[in-house]
Formats: sequence, structure tokens, C-alpha cells
Amino acid sequence: MHARFPDFRLGKVLATSFTATLTERRGDAVERIPTPQRLVDWLALSGLAVESCTTAQLELARELRESIHAALTAAALQDAPPASAVQVINDRSIQGRAAAVLTPESNRRWRLGSASGVEDALGVIAADAISIVAGERDGKLALCASPTCQAAFFDTSQSRTRRWCDMNTCGNRQKKARFNANQRRSPDQQSIR
Repeated sequence: MHARFPDFRLGKVLATSFTATLTERRGDAVERIPTPQRLVDWLALSGLAVESCTTAQLELARELRESIHAALTAAALQDAPPASAVQVINDRSIQGRAAAVLTPESNRRWRLGSASGVEDALGVIAADAISIVAGERDGKLALCASPTCQAAFFDTSQSRTRRWCDMNTCGNRQKKARFNANQRRSPDQQSIR
């Protein structure tokens, strides 16, 4: 019988989706890639399928994830990214081998070769993070307004005013907390509104 793992939080931006494999960083952290096979599963869902993953490769992936998170958080706060995070991101990017291909819909996709491994997939993720931190993408880096989350996310909304990394989790949790707080108020306080 397989253990039930938490669902992945997949978004449209590869690097921020990757950092979302660890959520609730300031609360009860939820690890979404606790095993090498779960990393293989996440990579496949993200268009970067590899055949296998070792424990050492999972550790490389987690190191990259935390480095990307640190760099994105710094960029969202308009600070310089930590030198150690930059080094890890650059190292993973340099070691990866992948090709950018154009889809019939005129989108760029990354293609790994048949002999590609986890390091190649991590190279693609690192390259995506570099393009975000370097300001080459249309959007704005922001931090989730949830006090237990604080995830860095890439806001591509027209107004660039998104507050939550994921409305279905963090946003709904905050809306529910506000609703419950309003329900606990006395009837006189509610009628004042």
C-alpha cells in the first residue's frame, strides 16, 4: 500500500511551481517531493520526464529548490539574491543539457534527450529561475500574503496585484478566517457594517 502524498501545486511558471513542492514554509511545512519517485512524478507533470531519480539527485533538487526560493524572495523584496543561492542556481543551469523547441502554438517547450537525467531537468528549472530573477519575463515577483506561506510567486495578472500564491489554498484559507472572525462578532457589530 502506497502512502498518500500531498497533491502538487502546479502553476504556469516552472521555477515557482518547483519551489511550491515545499509549502507552508513558515507554518507546518508540507514536503510534496518526499521521495525520489515523487520528484520523477513532478518532473513528468511539468514536461521534464526522466526515468529515475536517486536519493542524491533528490537532495540536489531540494538544494536547487531552496536556492531558487531564496533568490526569488530576495528579488520580490528588491534585494540582491544570496551569493550561495546564485552559485547553486548557476551550477545546476550549467550542468543541464536540454533543448528549447517551438510548439505548433508558438510556445517554447524544453525537450530532454532520451539519455537525460534529473540533472538535465534541474538545469531547465534553474534557467527558468534565472530568467525570472533577471527580469526577462513579463510579470512581477511577489510574496504570498499568507503569514504561514510567504511563497514567492510570479504575478502575471493584468493589474499585478495578486496577493496569494494560490487562491484555492492560501487565498481561500484567509477568506475563511475573515468570514469566521466576522461570524464571531456580536449581532450589533455586524449591523454597524
